Amino acid sequence: MNPACLATRYACSFSCAPRGTRKEAISGTTYHKSGGKPAKPASYEMTVPTPESFQNRILSFYHSHRRDLPWRDTADPYRILVSEIMLQQTQVDRVKEKYTWFTARFPDIGSLAQATIEEVLSEWQGLGYNRRALALKKAAVEIVERFGGVLPDNEKSLRSLPAIGPYTAAAILAFAFNRPVVMIETNIRRVFIHCFFKDRTGVADREILPLIEETLGRENPREWYNALMDYGWHLGSAIGNPNRRSRHYQRQAPFEGSNRQIRGKIIRLLVGGADTVIEDLCMTLDLPASAVGPVLSQLEDEGFIAREGNRVRIA
Repeated sequence: MNPACLATRYACSFSCAPRGTRKEAISGTTYHKSGGKPAKPASYEMTVPTPESFQNRILSFYHSHRRDLPWRDTADPYRILVSEIMLQQTQVDRVKEKYTWFTARFPDIGSLAQATIEEVLSEWQGLGYNRRALALKKAAVEIVERFGGVLPDNEKSLRSLPAIGPYTAAAILAFAFNRPVVMIETNIRRVFIHCFFKDRTGVADREILPLIEETLGRENPREWYNALMDYGWHLGSAIGNPNRRSRHYQRQAPFEGSNRQIRGKIIRLLVGGADTVIEDLCMTLDLPASAVGPVLSQLEDEGFIAREGNRVRIA
């Protein structure tokens, strides 16, 4: 779409104040992240006559309502990597404290690569999705072995590492290296659906991506994407969730009683403890062996735990 068309085809409704949830995607692939709930200030109507005007409106909001997040105070690629892995499917408020503790315990790639799996999982507790911690640890080892301890600054090399998919690679390039990549996540998707597809349902990311490219703040993409995310974070509560009109919108499956919940409980019980008899583990979990056994097999196959006879421990 020609940028000049933005003046005649679309209108944008703005409300002032931040917060939101993140569901990432790049080139049509979706990922998820979560944030908190914003306050609901007054709203006003604006028209977007040009891409430059759209940028000015978003940046004006950002400069007044910028979220204070610790990973925004650094361009260290390692710390950006840690924050992006932590933010996948996890609320921003939960990540803020854990990020600070985790980076204090493992201040660089080398210290994370040298840590044991149990040490990493211990610091990760409370964030959930423990696969991310294991993948991040493996990525650190590979970065040391293959790249001399320096996180690479190109998409191909980044995506060759564990834990780094299309969105995470793009986010590292934008936030650590200030590269003008085109990417979309939940908050960004909200902004563009709200502003440019007011009367539409079933909006596909392939329709949004050209608009993101045309309006991209290329002089400072790091600031631009932070601004878009903060405004989308705000929209999620201020006017409801525009992403319900996205073709890619999905409700998250219930956590209670899920396989993911059982996995998390097992990891918490084993971290910091000695070998545990499987029967005792079942009793503590108040679950039959038929429910625990398959989960233990998964965790063993993924490298989380080791089994010796009827006893299990963190690998």
